[in-house]
Amino acid sequence: MRYKILFILVSILSCATASAQDETRMVNDTIFNPKVVFSGTPQRYEIAGITVSGVDNYDDYIIIGYSGLSLGQRVEIPGDELKAAAKRFWHQGLFSKVQIKVTKIYQDKAWLEFVLQQQPRISQVNYVGMKGGERKDVEQRLNLQVGNQMTPNIADRIKRIVEKYYKDKGFEKATVEVTQREDLSKKNEVIVDIVVDKHAKIKVHKIYVEGNKVLSDGKIKRTMKKTNEKGSLLKLFSQKKFVQTDFEADKQRIIDKYNEIGYRDARIVSDSVVSFDEKTVDVYINVDEGKKYYISGVKWVGNTLYPSSFLDEVLGIKKGDVYNQKLLNKRTQEDDDAVANLYMDKGYLFFQLIPVEASVEGDSIELEMRMFEGDQARINKVIINGNDRLYEKVIRRELRVRPGDLFSKSDLIRSAREIAQTGHFDPEKMDIRPEPNEENGTVDIIMNLESKANDQIEFSAGWGQTGIIGKLSLKFSNFSIQNLFHPSSFKGIIPQGDGQTFTISVQTNAKYYQAYSLSFLDPWFGGKRPNSLSISAFYSRQTGINSSYYNKLYQNSLYNAMYNSYGYYGNYYGNNYYNNYNYEDAYDPSKYLQMGGITVGFGKRLKWPDDYFTLMADVSYQWYSLKNWEYLYYMNNGTSNSLVFGLTLSRNSIDNPLYTRRGSSFTLSFRATPPASLFGKKNWKALSESNTEAAKKDLYHWIEYWKLKFQARTYTPLTDPDGRWTLVLMTRADIGLLGSWNKYLKSPFETFYVGGDGMTGSYTYATETIALRGYENGQLTPWGSEGYAYARYVMELHFPLMLSQSATIYPLAFLEAGNAWTSVKNFSPFSLKRSAGVGVRIYLPMLGMMGIDWGYGFDKVFGTKGGSNFHFVLGQEF
Repeated sequence: MRYKILFILVSILSCATASAQDETRMVNDTIFNPKVVFSGTPQRYEIAGITVSGVDNYDDYIIIGYSGLSLGQRVEIPGDELKAAAKRFWHQGLFSKVQIKVTKIYQDKAWLEFVLQQQPRISQVNYVGMKGGERKDVEQRLNLQVGNQMTPNIADRIKRIVEKYYKDKGFEKATVEVTQREDLSKKNEVIVDIVVDKHAKIKVHKIYVEGNKVLSDGKIKRTMKKTNEKGSLLKLFSQKKFVQTDFEADKQRIIDKYNEIGYRDARIVSDSVVSFDEKTVDVYINVDEGKKYYISGVKWVGNTLYPSSFLDEVLGIKKGDVYNQKLLNKRTQEDDDAVANLYMDKGYLFFQLIPVEASVEGDSIELEMRMFEGDQARINKVIINGNDRLYEKVIRRELRVRPGDLFSKSDLIRSAREIAQTGHFDPEKMDIRPEPNEENGTVDIIMNLESKANDQIEFSAGWGQTGIIGKLSLKFSNFSIQNLFHPSSFKGIIPQGDGQTFTISVQTNAKYYQAYSLSFLDPWFGGKRPNSLSISAFYSRQTGINSSYYNKLYQNSLYNAMYNSYGYYGNYYGNNYYNNYNYEDAYDPSKYLQMGGITVGFGKRLKWPDDYFTLMADVSYQWYSLKNWEYLYYMNNGTSNSLVFGLTLSRNSIDNPLYTRRGSSFTLSFRATPPASLFGKKNWKALSESNTEAAKKDLYHWIEYWKLKFQARTYTPLTDPDGRWTLVLMTRADIGLLGSWNKYLKSPFETFYVGGDGMTGSYTYATETIALRGYENGQLTPWGSEGYAYARYVMELHFPLMLSQSATIYPLAFLEAGNAWTSVKNFSPFSLKRSAGVGVRIYLPMLGMMGIDWGYGFDKVFGTKGGSNFHFVLGQEF
């Protein structure tokens, strides 16, 4: 402050000096360039004119406004008004030179000139001593733009921000120098150099704790999350660098840990950080634990809505319990069923609860829970910002908070979940919060959203025994069928805005295999209630492989082996005669499998047991046509039909469909055909025992079966669930049973193909694929051992590497076990084949979920051990 005042005085004095240097003259009673004597008696003058010089890119009226002076104002010269005007110019931080000159005086009128020089502007910024990623981070933090003014304050800000950035990365000894060089090619512009010398990253060598008896050294070190010894095996993957701010937070964690076990008076008496060598430091902590306290009683004050006895039950803290301040805060504020949330869900947004230690006697503390219930708050407005994809009605129909309703915290959290579940907004950047107005007892709900594209284009290719198999799939997740014939309402090239899903898929490798599918889903059929309508249809045709193709492959392998042993003889035949084959030889139009079908489903959101439940009913017709199809065990020729009715009960409470931190998903489905054979007069036993084609065609003309499936997933956050880097444990259990109404009529279709990556390919022959990593595709259900029952159990650890609108990436580690059985009666859910492995999942908005896993199967299946296997994933498994 002293320097600023001195600088202002120098500026005023410079006015006098400059005036003294100009020639003072008088013309017709007008004094030009008058001398201003600061030791003399001040005179009052009326400001008759003000001019500005030295700042070409500012309008004069702006500069005059900065000064606080105006025409007609009477001021003392010299006097405080001119000093205050100079201060105002300096406070703007825009000028490196400030002079206020008196250019002429006539009687009691004075003319002033503001002589200013602007701070230089930035022409270029150089970052020295930084890596590419560090430079990008620093640039984002500084936000320096070419053309901005460069002031001493900005230079100090640059130094402070860059030093903090490197200290937070563990470079405690990093130094930053900010220099300015005149840019000779540009007037009043400078080149700014930001020079960093990081020195070595500082790590923790040892942590020494003194004064502790209740908590061991190891317990205290484990409590510290960010300050860890570099040689600790228990914290192998934890941070080892020393960061002062992290150390301060860890000291508070130590105090919180003591408070959690009743040591209310615990404190850190002293701490120090001492260099051990150039790259490490020793940390010393001296603790005073104090004594352990217990609850002597809990008294409620100010409660009218709920009786004290009920609040005691909700709180769950009683006389004689250890005084656990962490638990007290959780039960009063943080938990889903905390006391505060009881009131918040009833509209008491202005509710306050303050636990007070009413009395402390010895080691006993009596708590007085002082409450201010306040008035109930009603929702005034729900404001949605950032939506440019959906019609607003599509968002509002998912909300549990509406204008006029009483405020409910649970409804607000549920509304945020429902918006995230639509998939149209980035769940990591949603900002949904209440803005209360206590004066009128209302609250506005502000929803700041960031739209993201979630339409998907899948273009993939695979290699099969008949060459390349290509797939093109288009999924439009914001479709609007009602706008289909109104091109003027299109957003882009397709009708959008209603949140419906339309998918079209084509998979082929020319004449060997073709598959086509269409599907449509309206989650709010009719637009008034959350009742869904789904329609899907598919058709596929696949030809068999010519036996001569296999023969030539075999002969080629044989004669290549002969060539390796006998030289020229094998070369002649192996490479000329037996290599005359290509993929055209594989095509055999006399062998084919055709399938087609259509499904219509209707779903309803339930209110009991809770509104996370949905019930879906569907009916489907499927048609199968086979000719010489030797890949199915029970049927090779003929036409089959099935009419299937299904019911699915599901509950889904996950918080984020891409990277789930908490919640669960359960599905119980039952699908069945009518048991028509039980009422027919055919001899089903004779037909099943007959091996003739006619008997098979008659037996399977109409397929009969029932299929029961249970699938469950749970997600448990192992670290802060509201943080960005949440470690999550996912558990999963799947069970499937395929039975028959008639013991002689076992369905040849809808069986389980178990093992491998679980991706539906072109060679699964009307079966349902079930993943079991660590084993080859279909290894548990080879030909002749089709799966009519399966079980699968999984534990996975997930950790996010990137959670952004452009991509979601997380690695995983898994333990897995499962098996398949050839009949329902043989089902044994704990006779399992085990595996373990690691993998990664990558979600790209236009491509969907992709991944790769490596798994190792520990057990033998039909005499062959699972062993090491890589698995590729396209799409998101249930």
